[in-house]
Amino acid sequence: MNRVCSIFSQLLQFFPRLEFEQAVRETRAERHARGFTCWGQFVAMLFCQLGQARSLREICGGLAGCEGKLKHLGVPQAPNKSTLAYANEHRPWPLYQKVFGILFARCQQAAGTRHRFRFRNPLLSIDGTIIDLCATMFDWAKYQQAKGAAKLHLVLDHDGHLPCYAVITEGKASEVKVARELQFAPGTILVFDRGYVDYSGING
Repeated sequence: MNRVCSIFSQLLQFFPRLEFEQAVRETRAERHARGFTCWGQFVAMLFCQLGQARSLREICGGLAGCEGKLKHLGVPQAPNKSTLAYANEHRPWPLYQKVFGILFARCQQAAGTRHRFRFRNPLLSIDGTIIDLCATMFDWAKYQQAKGAAKLHLVLDHDGHLPCYAVITEGKASEVKVARELQFAPGTILVFDRGYVDYSGING
């Protein structure tokens, strides 16, 4: 008998269930849960990201379409829209911050340094990118007259090609203003485009 492991199932293996449940207990994320677990919510939202779902209807409908395979992912059944919406609104965010930290530490350990050539000093890159948002739903993210946006500022560590700092601001936020708030170790080599050029900061 051939056993097939879906790509989605393989991705979930990067999040060991025991570690996830430990994080749930530490953050008391399921204190008021009634049937729908944090793991079920996590699977649903990961499905949302990978499947580029744009609504609760798409998430729940997509999961319901593979109902027979959900049990292998640790989810007994697809959630309905109201259940998932309630969980997204009330579940504490520190749970997923802790899950991210565990995964990030694992990635750092796995990446290591594999370059034949490396600088003696730390090498970092900093850049910003615009994330389009719906202006009617995110009134704080005013960017243009009929367009909303946020800006992601990311610092990439070339020793492993993993981000070491990220901040999300309004779309109109200046790159220089964000860069002035960053702290770098002495001797760090920083690569950036002209949006981050600040001669006063360099001289300081």
